[in-house]
Amino acid sequence: MTAETPPPDAPAPAPDAPGLLRPDPGPGGAPARLADVALRAGVSVATVSRVLSRPGMVSAATRDAVEQAVRATGYRVNHAARNLRKQRTGAVVALVPNLGNPFFAKIVSGLGQQLALGGYDLLIGDTMDEGGRHRALDRFLDPSRADGIVLMDGQVTARDLAALPGAPPVVMACEWIERSDLPRVVLDNAAGTGLAVRHLLGLGHTRISWIGGPPDNVLHKARCDGIAAALGRLPPGYPGDFSLASGAAAAARWLAEPPGARPTGVIAFSDEMAAGFMGALARAGVSVPGAVSVIGFDDIEWVAHLPTPLTTVRQPKRDLGRMAARVLMARIAGQQVAAETVLNPELVVRASTCPPA
Repeated sequence: MTAETPPPDAPAPAPDAPGLLRPDPGPGGAPARLADVALRAGVSVATVSRVLSRPGMVSAATRDAVEQAVRATGYRVNHAARNLRKQRTGAVVALVPNLGNPFFAKIVSGLGQQLALGGYDLLIGDTMDEGGRHRALDRFLDPSRADGIVLMDGQVTARDLAALPGAPPVVMACEWIERSDLPRVVLDNAAGTGLAVRHLLGLGHTRISWIGGPPDNVLHKARCDGIAAALGRLPPGYPGDFSLASGAAAAARWLAEPPGARPTGVIAFSDEMAAGFMGALARAGVSVPGAVSVIGFDDIEWVAHLPTPLTTVRQPKRDLGRMAARVLMARIAGQQVAAETVLNPELVVRASTCPPA
């Protein structure tokens, strides 16, 4: 081992140490070595390696001295060499059910930003084929392909779960698998629909309904629980699958009901269903929110720009992605992580809700 080579078992550099990495060459144009940093900081090479890999193990004064030396010399960590030493790929795979769904874009964005800080590349796979069927995930569960997996699909099969013991570390994000011990980063979905119900009640609505997702979906169940807790019961709802088309189908059912029996407030379990519901009612000449107030879920970007901007439950999507990346990188490093990390929703009030006529 040469003086400038970090110990083979040195962990990855801390992703959140400010200003540590610079692409500039060292003095005279030659790439700076770890020994150059140590000489300038007045510490040993081992101490520099420790600061770059485990900053919490050294004093603040030593850490500051090394960081200043790193900036002064232009030293940069060789991630490729680090991955080779550790027999890692330097990549993380995010598995998303339907990449065409705009909801996942900001989650993936936050995930990629945080992983990049830790020196990981992000690869993305779609767990759904063109026919809407789940693909077998075996090819993604190979540790030679990725150091870790962020799984956003709660509908994976028992066969997929059976393959997980030999897989790299896996963290669930957004959705989760019931009775699975995989760590997960999720929204408090029940709290989200609870916010929606209380908003409608506060406006004076008493006939409240909902448009759900697939009945066995964990998000559907949690959001139904939130409505039941806020109302003391779960009122009848309309079937759905989170798509625009199922929202339009729910509007047809709403229109078929006697006017005096129709719900005056409807909570859709996705923004797309809410938009499909509102679009079908607009084509039928029905006013939103004049005849019915509508609330969505997710706060995808374009719902604020609908002809009637949508009131919705906002998920902190980028934060969810960032947190999932942090939990996964901790698992890759062999650290203990919480079984569940829960983020809080926010109600965003726009023009699609008002007191009942």
